[in-house]
Amino acid sequence: MKRVTYRLFAALILCTAFVAFSSCRKGVVYSEFIAIPSGEWHEEALPEFVFNIEDKEAAYDLLLYVRHTERYPYQNMWLFVRGNPQQYNDTIEFYLADDRGRWLGDKHHGFIEMPVLLEQNYHFPDTGRFCFTVQHGMRDSLLRGVTDVGMEIRKCENE
Repeated sequence: MKRVTYRLFAALILCTAFVAFSSCRKGVVYSEFIAIPSGEWHEEALPEFVFNIEDKEAAYDLLLYVRHTERYPYQNMWLFVRGNPQQYNDTIEFYLADDRGRWLGDKHHGFIEMPVLLEQNYHFPDTGRFCFTVQHGMRDSLLRGVTDVGMEIRKCENE
C-alpha cells in the first residue's frame, strides 16, 4: 500500500510541475531571489518583492521559489504570502521531500530549489508597482536550512 501511495504522490508532484511550467508560453517579467542570512529564516524576516506590471489585461503565473540545504528539518513548509493587489493574502503548504525523505526539486551545488505555483493565469487589478512579502509559517521561530526565497512573474501568451 505504501508503494502505491508513494507512486501516486510522485505522479501528483510531476503533474503539478508540468501544469505549472507548461500551461502557457511565458515570458519572465520579474525574477528575484533574496538571500536568507546564515541560512536561518527568522519568522519576523519578510522577504519583499517589488515589481512593476505594465499590462493589466495579460494573464500571469506567479511562482515562489525556496532554496534550502539538507539541513532543512521538515518534509513540508507553510508560507504566508501578502501583497498589495487588492490586499492579496494567501497561506500555502507545499512539500520539499517525499514520504521516504528524498528531496523534491532541483538539486545543484549543494542546494535544493523548489518551485511553487502561487497563482496561475492571474490578472493584476491595475498597472503599476506591486509588492509581495513572504513569511514562513512553521512552528520554529528560526527555520534552519533555508538559504533563499525567490519570486518570479511570468506573462502568459495565448497560443
